[in-house]
Amino acid sequence: MTDTTSNVELSDDTFRRHRLAGYLIAAVGIAALAVAPFLGIYPIFLMKLLCFALFACAFNLMLGYVGLLSFGHAAFFGMAAYVAGHAVKVWELGTVFGIAAGTVTAGVMGLVFGAIAIRQKGIYFAMITLALAQMVFFFCLQAPFTHGEDGIQGIPRGTVFGLIDLRDTLTMYYFVAVIFAAGFFVLYRTVHSPFGQALKGIRENEPRMISLGYPVALLKVLAFTMSAAITGLAGATKAIVFQSATLTDVNWHMSGEVVLMTLIGGMGTILGPVVGAGIVIALQNYLSTIGSWVTVVMGAIFVICVLTFRRGIVGEILARTRR
Repeated sequence: MTDTTSNVELSDDTFRRHRLAGYLIAAVGIAALAVAPFLGIYPIFLMKLLCFALFACAFNLMLGYVGLLSFGHAAFFGMAAYVAGHAVKVWELGTVFGIAAGTVTAGVMGLVFGAIAIRQKGIYFAMITLALAQMVFFFCLQAPFTHGEDGIQGIPRGTVFGLIDLRDTLTMYYFVAVIFAAGFFVLYRTVHSPFGQALKGIRENEPRMISLGYPVALLKVLAFTMSAAITGLAGATKAIVFQSATLTDVNWHMSGEVVLMTLIGGMGTILGPVVGAGIVIALQNYLSTIGSWVTVVMGAIFVICVLTFRRGIVGEILARTRR
């Protein structure tokens, strides 16, 4: 009886510590987002980093917590960018509604893609998602509203409900920071909810979860849909920030980049994709002067990270902290 009581008290104490650590990390993160533009960091670079960090976090929901590798997330990222750009520039829906339209479109696509691919595993799931994404790529290449290889250019940033002018770069940065924080919070709460725990159970032992009566296929589809929707949110926001949507956003290379970000930072961790996105975007920015060699350098860094940090940078830090 005494041992049981001690274990319960220890569990409660651990929970309190984790919750306190979560609050502390959130406070530090919010403070960092608030002061970053005043530390000499270019706001456009910060906005790009936040968009791709949200993209990587959404992708990590599938790879890190469900255990499914998708090579098709560029389809959601790019299509959301096209829809948001078209909605804002041609339909004149406004920035917020344009981003919402892109997010909803990506979510619906995720639902359809998930229903088709989710019953497969491993390389078969990855290849199906890649094939579906390539279909979207060729659709975007031929569809009139995407303007083919030229893409959608000159997308106006507009205002937030007619009250906040997003043409100012600093104002736009804080708008993107709010979107990132909201998307990150949704993913954080999802991972730490009973739904998130069920996803971890599927990753660890899917047959056992089926035997316990969990609707595994439905849970996977829901996770895929959520991942696609938040990926779309990141893609739509990026289109507004850079005022363009091009085939680069929907190309399969984009899917490869987000895999790289997640693995370098640490899949299955909350902050890992953010760290990975920061490293990749920083390398692309500061090594842009060497041209196509930047791909070779990033590949070498990826190999070194995989061989040295098998769990990713954040994963290794957490593992050594636990020890």
